Amino acid sequence: MKKLALLVGSLVLLTGCSSGDAGGTSSSATNDTPANNTASETPANNDTTPASSKLVVGASPAPHAEILEFVKPVLAESGIELIIEEFTDYVLPNLAVEDGDLDANFFQHVPYLTNFNENNQTDIVSVGMVHFEPLGIYAGKSTSIADLQKGGAEIAIPNDTTNEARALALLESLGIIVLDPEVGLEATPNDIIDNPYNITFVEIEAAQVPRIIQEVDFGIANGNYALDGGIADLILATEDKNSEFAILYANIVATHSSNKDNAAIQYLVDALQSDDVADFINDNYNGIVLPMGN
Repeated sequence: MKKLALLVGSLVLLTGCSSGDAGGTSSSATNDTPANNTASETPANNDTTPASSKLVVGASPAPHAEILEFVKPVLAESGIELIIEEFTDYVLPNLAVEDGDLDANFFQHVPYLTNFNENNQTDIVSVGMVHFEPLGIYAGKSTSIADLQKGGAEIAIPNDTTNEARALALLESLGIIVLDPEVGLEATPNDIIDNPYNITFVEIEAAQVPRIIQEVDFGIANGNYALDGGIADLILATEDKNSEFAILYANIVATHSSNKDNAAIQYLVDALQSDDVADFINDNYNGIVLPMGN
């Protein structure tokens, strides 16, 4: 990662970025990022600063738009006006990139993007990994991981293929269940071959997990949904940032393939991958968002 010295930037979770629903809305972001500091240095690996330009980037409100707001002033110093459009779904920002209404987006991970391209005949590509949103276990009616071993706990988990498999893998890593080793990243509760603590599962849309957290013993949620749902302080355990999921589900900046060499977008990616942004993430998100490589 690189230190910032005068910057530029903006974009892409899936899952966590996680898969999402259509029908959301967009709006211009406000300057209410966590902490009141901003990035202060330019990307070290760019030899030339792009001419004055404007980048319009679509992003989920938290943490993506907040991270973009952090680099916005530095990009402005380099002649790049960063305009952030917030989206509350995971379909419209990709369609807007495909149609040229957005220069880039910042909300998803590569597995989600790959699936989206295949299903929608779009040509959107990743131009850089920024952070990982580990799936976490959050306290509901029970307040300690040790309570799982008492038996009979009810756990809310995301019902989409990607995040359900991650949730079950997290429980397996804690010794709570054992999964069929053949199913890999498509595991469902039907693939549990040993459930010694008689755990039951409430399979629900990922964004809804924080909303029902007090109705179950525990909930397993994506970091962005935990932030939006106000349950970040209830976190008990997360995926390991060095796990296979961290690389696979790193949140990315994405753009149309025809725009991947755009100098301003490359400045944006460098800014988002800087040490200053890594520090901002570590200082503000309490382990619910983790910078890649830190």
